[in-house]
Amino acid sequence: MLKVSYYPGCSLHGTAKEYDQSVRAVSQALGIELKEIDDWSCCGATSAHSTNFKLSIALPARNLMAAEKDAMDVMIPCAACFNRFKTAEHYLKKDKDLKAQIEGIIGGKYQGGIAVRNPIDIIYNDIGLDALEGKVKVKLAGLKPVSYYGCLLLRPPEICQFDDYENPMMLDKIVETLGAESRPWSYKTDCCGGSLTISKTDIVVKMVNKLMTMAREAGANCLVVACPVCMANLDMRASEHVRLPVFYFTELLALALGLKGPSGWFKLHHIDPRPLLTGLGLQ
Repeated sequence: MLKVSYYPGCSLHGTAKEYDQSVRAVSQALGIELKEIDDWSCCGATSAHSTNFKLSIALPARNLMAAEKDAMDVMIPCAACFNRFKTAEHYLKKDKDLKAQIEGIIGGKYQGGIAVRNPIDIIYNDIGLDALEGKVKVKLAGLKPVSYYGCLLLRPPEICQFDDYENPMMLDKIVETLGAESRPWSYKTDCCGGSLTISKTDIVVKMVNKLMTMAREAGANCLVVACPVCMANLDMRASEHVRLPVFYFTELLALALGLKGPSGWFKLHHIDPRPLLTGLGLQ
């Protein structure tokens, strides 16, 4: 049994609850024991870093210090949260003066002894594709997703250190292991507009429509994401004539592993993915 600390973050307890539920279900099925961080708090995504640098480090640092009490690597599904934790980790290790200031603000010591990780990384590197394939009960034949990593898992690359920041492949290989046909495309790391979805909706619509159009040109019939912000924009802002269903990658994992839950999660999507899945005989 692989044991990790778990930081769901605000989105996974609210608008992205299907992501949280699918992460928990898949983790249990794959032998990953999650220990939710005691008394966790908001990490500051997505606005703290544009308001106050020291605050943007202190908020995730508080959670890192809380996670260190359990001495286990911390799994962070939300790409925005992951980015803020990795940024805090980077500066705390790099800047001794800043570290001392942050410790004084929080009232604790940062040891730096645990790793900040995303479930894509844990499933790919710790569980492994062979073990994952051995647990697949429903091959996702006919599903042709493009893997959309977005910005926050990968950039800045010297901080995130997640995958090849120009052409990441871990998510592609995971969905291929599930029996899906991962379609190659050149937009897997392009921005979806992030948190501009309310303040600059017209810009986000243009960016999302471009992504959907390019996914269609790549031969995809859906997109796979690992970020609540990306999910919200792609699922809600695409124009009718270009939109495709969007899945959290853990939802597809749960579907392929034959777990209960996916049908309920899919009802929460703005773009209903059930017609696609029914047409392919996958539900």
